[in-house]
Amino acid sequence: MPVSPAYRPDPRVQELGGEFADPVAAADFPMTTLRFRNDRAAASVGLDTLTDAEWISHFGRFAPLPGNLPQPLAQRYHGHQFRVYNPDLGDGRGFTFAQMRETGTDRLLELGTKGSGQTPWSRAGDGRLTLKGGVREVLATAMLEALGVPTSRTFSLIETGEELVRGDEPSPTRSAVLVRLSHSHVRFGSFQRHAYFQSAERIGQLVDHVIELYYPELAEAPDRATALLGAVAARAARLTARWMTAGFVHGVLNTDNMNITGESFDYGPYRFLPRNDPNFTAAYFDTSGLYSFGRQPETVFWNLQQLAGTFTLVAPQEGLIEVLNSFGPVYRAELAAAMLARLGLKSQSEEADVALANAAFRAIAEGGDRLRWEPFFFDWFTGDETRALASLRGDIYAGEAFASFREILKTFERDRPERLGAAYFEGAEPQELLYEEIEAIWADIAERDDWGAMHAKLASIETARLAYRLG
Repeated sequence: MPVSPAYRPDPRVQELGGEFADPVAAADFPMTTLRFRNDRAAASVGLDTLTDAEWISHFGRFAPLPGNLPQPLAQRYHGHQFRVYNPDLGDGRGFTFAQMRETGTDRLLELGTKGSGQTPWSRAGDGRLTLKGGVREVLATAMLEALGVPTSRTFSLIETGEELVRGDEPSPTRSAVLVRLSHSHVRFGSFQRHAYFQSAERIGQLVDHVIELYYPELAEAPDRATALLGAVAARAARLTARWMTAGFVHGVLNTDNMNITGESFDYGPYRFLPRNDPNFTAAYFDTSGLYSFGRQPETVFWNLQQLAGTFTLVAPQEGLIEVLNSFGPVYRAELAAAMLARLGLKSQSEEADVALANAAFRAIAEGGDRLRWEPFFFDWFTGDETRALASLRGDIYAGEAFASFREILKTFERDRPERLGAAYFEGAEPQELLYEEIEAIWADIAERDDWGAMHAKLASIETARLAYRLG
């Protein structure tokens, strides 16, 4: 491949050894048809110079990238799934393929897969991904990035030509392999596995690895594990706050689906809220509402408690408890900051920011079924009341339910109001990603192999991202 000067391989995961990951081989797929390549993400790691044929060779056939991992590594981890501990987990249909440095930031990023074949951790699974699942993840990551949520980026989607049988959707269905670009795939469950075997040495090794590569500012901390828990908790608080202001329901917040860099990833039965409903769930199998929209902060805190439990093998319990007790205040501050970002306003004071966030959530709820989640933020972006009252939902905003919100809003300074000059804000409706639209996009692909709607949607979401500039 023609190596770009921006491509800087740095495969560090292999330093952890065999107790962390297993060398594996990718499946030999009968077909490799490129359906999506993220050239903007590829440019950030110097891989945008690949031809389509080279792209397929590396991300459909998984030929090693120059100077990178000689063989993919399937990570070992445990986890709580719906709060039931499972010691039989691990990368069952994915692996870490490569690590490299990001242009401009020097962050260590990595390419991980989904649907790349069986591994020692597949259990009874076939190690594959449905094409529909891949399409849904492409859309999810694009939308979340546009809304300012820390997220993995879908790097590649290649159709692989197999007919998969799934019990929860029409079968046989088409198959794919997806590659995501993430900051890290070290999970809460990575630590849980070593705690399960009572290996303080390996937990210490993993703490040192994570600090060196992802939190170098903690290198001199006297209690490295406690300091790491604090940093991870702060990132988790920020992520959760951004989910909540994006109206996003992850759906499966197991401890193996949370990583140590506070980046959302692995999108299965996610949903975006049509309207404010704290009881809204994404997964049909979440019959108790454990992972409902309104319970996501509680769930993230519970998961952090499990991570803290693993650190008791290497750190004093008192310090870990102190970190956990700080999560609530940190989350509230992050939620207020996330609301300000979504509304395009400048911070005023901690008390005023929290009051605005609370008023906004109440107003969305009181807007009823007519007021969908995303239009509220679109109409009120940068706090322009005149624009909001002139919108299709102006009569809702003029009502008594919005009186308190409007009064509080007037005390805030607008942040970069020139953003409203983007053509995106001349439309009457914002970009949304509701269930029905995703199903319609998939129907075009499934019934007519028509990818036009998906690519048009991605282009529209990109227009929104550039207009909001929330990241």
